[in-house]
Amino acid sequence: MKKVIYILVALVALGAIGYKLMNNKEQMAANAAVAEIRSEAIPVSITEVKTAQLDKSFRAQGNFAPIQSLTLLSETQGQIQKVLKRKGDKVKAGELLILVESNTMSADLATAQTNAEKAKKDLERFENLAAGDAITQRQLEDARLAAKSTQAQLVAARQRLAKTRITAPITGEINEIYVEVGSYLNAGTKLYDIVNVDKLKLQVKVNESEVLLIGKGDKVTVKANAGSGQEYEGVVTAIAAQADPTLKFDVEVEVKNAANNNLRAGMYGTAFFEVAEQRDAMLLPRETIVGSIQNPSVYVVKDGKATMRKVKVGVVTQDQVEILDGVQPGEQIVRSGQINLREGINVSVLK
Repeated sequence: MKKVIYILVALVALGAIGYKLMNNKEQMAANAAVAEIRSEAIPVSITEVKTAQLDKSFRAQGNFAPIQSLTLLSETQGQIQKVLKRKGDKVKAGELLILVESNTMSADLATAQTNAEKAKKDLERFENLAAGDAITQRQLEDARLAAKSTQAQLVAARQRLAKTRITAPITGEINEIYVEVGSYLNAGTKLYDIVNVDKLKLQVKVNESEVLLIGKGDKVTVKANAGSGQEYEGVVTAIAAQADPTLKFDVEVEVKNAANNNLRAGMYGTAFFEVAEQRDAMLLPRETIVGSIQNPSVYVVKDGKATMRKVKVGVVTQDQVEILDGVQPGEQIVRSGQINLREGINVSVLK
């Protein structure tokens, strides 16, 4: 009897579960139907592509580079005795940086001076003898060659001694140091990286239409992307004669740094090229853009359907975007509601 009761309870439970599943299935189907109905006409607001006058002025971004930068190499041999400048120190051209052991160089210079003085006296004596025909012309020429040779050796010895006092070739700041007191130098040993950021070069790229609007010597307003938005005056110093593989032209803008050298090489900067002329341009509100400015698209509405279309962007302002290619004036573009759209979906335009 108990066994029969258990079987009946199990059957009732299975029936309840089946009913529940069937009810859920019907509810899901109803929800899907509602969603399908709703998806047939997604409400959106639209705007038209309009042609308007746009200032030809434009902006370009790039990196700041030092006006001068070099790696200082050793031109001498010997052990370092003193290091007078270290990383972060400012230096002036000609300022002493490193002293190298110079005993051997000093001894070589003393020997060279002695040899040069002896050769000079020998030449004077031989010239007197030659005046009285006491020596041959060949002996006189040999004395002259010896005097020139020892004089050249003297000059070389002085230069070798001078190179034991290593000085800064440019004004700037020590960005890196590679040696220490006691290091032994050979010719070509790396000593310092020195950069001059009293002035910097902002290196930007512009397109073919923009490059025709600028010239060498043009004044440019420059801002660093980092910082408080301080403006600097720049001057166009170089324009590439040939485009790179992306059809962009390199433009170099020289910028005078602030008194505290707060601009640093490697920072991002923006150059504003002011052009008085205006031109016709197709404009759209910035919120119509789907995706990033680097890979932009818009939804075009035609015959009640939304179609995504790639566009090419030109000048970008705070609230408007210039469209260079991809749409035509008068076409209807989705301004809001894009998040619910997909290719070819029906839309209804909000009034």
